Amino acid sequence: MKSTAGIFLVSLLFLGACAQQPAPQTEAQQNPQTPAHQESTENEGSSAATRGSDDTNLSDAEVAAGEEVYETNCAGCHDSGTGGAPRPGNKEDWKALIDQPIEVLTKRSMEGFDGKKGTMPPKGGNDALTEKEVTNAVKYMVFKTR
Repeated sequence: MKSTAGIFLVSLLFLGACAQQPAPQTEAQQNPQTPAHQESTENEGSSAATRGSDDTNLSDAEVAAGEEVYETNCAGCHDSGTGGAPRPGNKEDWKALIDQPIEVLTKRSMEGFDGKKGTMPPKGGNDALTEKEVTNAVKYMVFKTR
């Protein structure tokens, strides 16, 4: 009985950590000037046009905002692939997802998703996230994977 209670407690702590509210952003985080968040659009014109979506042309602020939401709310599962979560930067994990419109990926993230590889709870388990925050996190993951 003690073992079951311990496992339950650890599970609750893990889930609670995944759904923490984002910390307020500093001025440096709101206005990043680092080239790490910049992406050239010269090599992507045909890819973005084929999908009919402008999801890869992200401003530094959108990438930074998505990274903040991702690190605070999504990384717990997506960094490790827990529950089948596609890991940003892992092209194999994203093979079936990467060419889908951001709107579709955001809708699944907002509403939750049961797929062949696993399950995603609505808003990653954090009901306080706005659609814009979820969209930015999705864009950040796609940005990191391309």
